[in-house]
Amino acid sequence: MLFSAFERRVAWRYLRSRRQRDVKSWTGILKSLAFFQEGFVSVNAMFSFLGIALGVAALIIVMSVFNGFHQDLLSRILGVNGHLAVYSNTGQMLNYQGLEEEISKLPGVTSVNPLVEGQAMVMAHNQAMGIMVHGMRKEDLDKRDVISSKIEEGSLDSFKDPKTIAIGMRMAEKMGLMVGDKLKLVSPQGTETAFGNMPRSQTYTVGAIFEVGMHQYDMTIGFVPMETAQKFFGLGNGVTGLEVFTENPENVAEYSLPIYDLIQGNDYRIHDWQRVNSHFFTAVQVERNVMFIILTLIILVASFNVISSMIMLVKDKSRDIAILRTMGATRGMVMRIFFLTGSTVGVVGCSVGTLMGLLFCWNIESVRRFIEGLSGIELFSSEIYFLSKLPAKVDNGEVLLVILVALTLTFLASIFPARKAAKLDPVEALRYE
Repeated sequence: MLFSAFERRVAWRYLRSRRQRDVKSWTGILKSLAFFQEGFVSVNAMFSFLGIALGVAALIIVMSVFNGFHQDLLSRILGVNGHLAVYSNTGQMLNYQGLEEEISKLPGVTSVNPLVEGQAMVMAHNQAMGIMVHGMRKEDLDKRDVISSKIEEGSLDSFKDPKTIAIGMRMAEKMGLMVGDKLKLVSPQGTETAFGNMPRSQTYTVGAIFEVGMHQYDMTIGFVPMETAQKFFGLGNGVTGLEVFTENPENVAEYSLPIYDLIQGNDYRIHDWQRVNSHFFTAVQVERNVMFIILTLIILVASFNVISSMIMLVKDKSRDIAILRTMGATRGMVMRIFFLTGSTVGVVGCSVGTLMGLLFCWNIESVRRFIEGLSGIELFSSEIYFLSKLPAKVDNGEVLLVILVALTLTFLASIFPARKAAKLDPVEALRYE
């Protein structure tokens, strides 16, 4: 074995505090003060343990929260929108069926859906706000699980009525709308009349209310039957674009090149989700890297505390070291004893910190609600952070990386005091005792 039973026993003894003493008399008080001075090394080791544990836990929690942000944003963005889209620069795509069929035959493409997309103003209960209208076929909308599985009120079966609309929960709350209520959509693209250009408007019935969990979508998007959207925006039988879904959205650029070849000579353009939403994911990645560096410094500071506590231990136990050397202990044995003492603090602190971090991540939403209920302060506003719930996704690889970083720093911090103890001259140590 790497460490003998004797070395492990001595190292464990050095980590323990002395027994409490009687403090009922002046003699007991003086002895307790002596105990505190002698036992301070163990107290300092406890603070080192807490520093490492808290640093590891904080690092795991922060990394998991950023991973959760990335995953939730990705699932919601790709659940509502296509992985890439082909749009017409003229705003209208006629005879799109041929292109739809050609794109659907490309390798890796799972589905292609025609889309009518346009901006409008929604008016209800003496309130007005902007809305992005998405005109879709009901069968295509049923396949969007992030929408069809998140219907809070009403049903998508209401799309059988051409004058129905599905809106987000945030919009419904803000405008006081319920299923069955009426609202008016006003298009900025007016209709030419004898009195000039008049805004085009149409009244719709709220048939369904969904909650994606992303504030931007729950507040600003509405779905209507595609034929209704075509008529409302004056597109005839045309659409504004085609949404394309692929097998691997992370490598969406691979699917763009074949589509570029298909649209050569047409006044079309391609948008993919990575370019459209790059500001979200770039911000998350930059903040994630910065927080990793900052929180790693906490573990580094705790490892410096290990060095200081171990140097104090070596100084306090210099007489013990000298006696061990005179009894036949080698320099290697002494070095292993003190290395094991310091590394034990790191291993135990790292283990406890990992457990704390994982438990926090697995119950992070409950913890958030508890703190908000206790303090009365909203810690996670969906208007600021885009999502309605605090996400956390534990990556086993990152947890392992955090553990390796913490253990490496602690082991390195234990080497210097252990070498100092091994080099101690027993004659000099006993002379000054």
